[in-house]
Amino acid sequence: MNEKDKEKIFNILKDIPLEQAPLNKIVPGAIVLEGGAFRGLYQEGVLDCLLDNGINFHTTIGVSAGALNGTNYVSRQRGRSAHINLKYRHDRRYVGANAFLRTKGKSLINLDFTFGSLPNIDNLDIEAIKDPNRRFIAVATNLKTGKAEYFDKDRDDFIQCIKASATLPYLSKPVIIDGSPYLDGGCDDRIPYKWALNNGYDKIVVIRTRDRDFRIKPNYKRRYMITKRWYSQYPDFAYILSRTDTDYNKVCDELFKLENNGTVFVIAPSKPINIKMLEGDLDKLKELYTLGYNDCKNNLDMLMKYLNK
Repeated sequence: MNEKDKEKIFNILKDIPLEQAPLNKIVPGAIVLEGGAFRGLYQEGVLDCLLDNGINFHTTIGVSAGALNGTNYVSRQRGRSAHINLKYRHDRRYVGANAFLRTKGKSLINLDFTFGSLPNIDNLDIEAIKDPNRRFIAVATNLKTGKAEYFDKDRDDFIQCIKASATLPYLSKPVIIDGSPYLDGGCDDRIPYKWALNNGYDKIVVIRTRDRDFRIKPNYKRRYMITKRWYSQYPDFAYILSRTDTDYNKVCDELFKLENNGTVFVIAPSKPINIKMLEGDLDKLKELYTLGYNDCKNNLDMLMKYLNK
């Protein structure tokens, strides 16, 4: 990295503090974290704002990038996710063809890199994550069944479950858990708020990575032609993956209704997010983080009213 690039990264990160937030109290309820690859910078801004305001939910459930962001939220390591994704976005050990080779063809995103030791960034605080007074759930999709499964942090292999949750289809090899192959939890459950509803939580806060009006134009037939060939060994998974866009639109519609009737509280981008899944423009990514922080800040009063009602 040349001096110009170092200076740019320094300027981008200088107003994002790296520190462990205190745990003064635990807020009853569940926070649900949508996936979205590098759109997750928006969510990182929201979560840092919550930590700055002492809002630590009892239960965190995350899928894909949401599971990765959830690790630093539950460990209360404010700024850690943003520093990793902004400082190392163009590090060949982390993203790209070199990362693909380093993982022996497993993935274009080297998740082992983010869980390792990084200069000037504290290691992930595993002990904070293991706090018995809080829950943390990572969602991954079982290729044999095509169904999402929900892994609790009490498992000895929980970090492996988080990696499975964030392992993208097509671009990555499955992660093996208990002898079964798993990929991104978003293949079957992109916004896992139903898990919170089904488990009896009456305070549910959903952090999106897409604006409320966003919908995908699905093409099920074409998608299924691709998935059934790509994942011919796993026909149930191929079918679920082919329907993921259609199902996502339904989930967005249902979530909108739940938000309007006060069942859930949603923080979503206040404007459309127009970045690529593996966006490389650091200025755009920093703007996304800042948007998330400010959207959360602007919604704090309403959030507290929801939590206290």
